[in-house]
Amino acid sequence: MVLPLEDDSSGYRVAEIEGLDPVKATLVSSSFANMDGEQDQSARREARDIKIQVELVPDPETDTVYGLRKGLYKFFMPKTKVFLRFYMADGLEVDIEGRVETCETALFTKEPAVDISVRCSKPDFIDLTPVVVMGTTTSGDVPIIIDYAGSIETGIQLILDVDRSLDSFSVFHTPPGEAVRSLDFDNVPLVAGDVVTITTIRGATKGATLVRAGVTSSVLRGVSPQSSWLELTPGENAIRVYAEGAAIPLAIQYQDRYGGL
Repeated sequence: MVLPLEDDSSGYRVAEIEGLDPVKATLVSSSFANMDGEQDQSARREARDIKIQVELVPDPETDTVYGLRKGLYKFFMPKTKVFLRFYMADGLEVDIEGRVETCETALFTKEPAVDISVRCSKPDFIDLTPVVVMGTTTSGDVPIIIDYAGSIETGIQLILDVDRSLDSFSVFHTPPGEAVRSLDFDNVPLVAGDVVTITTIRGATKGATLVRAGVTSSVLRGVSPQSSWLELTPGENAIRVYAEGAAIPLAIQYQDRYGGL
């Protein structure tokens, strides 16, 4: 269903959209005796509530308010999972997933409108187009520079196309203005033809897999428990995949995430 802001020829006029700003953060801190102020402990962002008001403007010859309302119910019946896509004036296209919480309207009014509320458990807007950065491992200290355009941290997929025997490798990540972080992979000997994918995206997709001779298996055991699951932060990120010996081709894939539009 397409709802252009500048066109109500379909009978639907988007009057207002709320909930596109950055969501509220919940901050946790502790106070201690004989210490001024508080000690910061953690912070997290809450779920997002997107509220859309759609005015019903039927063409008397072809539509009715009732028919238009039923058309919205097909997409926005409460409990239904929906995917919302926003097209920005600068060309950016982002998606967000949620569930319809309410879809309400005043039935007897001269200016009928439907108020829709969508609860998005994950508050980020995600760019549709994945970014892929090609590179190689290195036995030196020259990193791959990724200028991350999103406003919220995002995980990556590191794909290593192994073309020789490899016992171990390490990934070093330096976020803008922060200390270096590392992820170590060992205890899983690799051979030519293997494809190793390490995914640091938060949620069910985080992990490490190996494709060997067409068979996919988990190699999460190869990731050191002391490793940091790398996430790009806004600005220039330096990533160095260290492995002794000849360079091995790799790809780093990610999607920009935005905390507000």
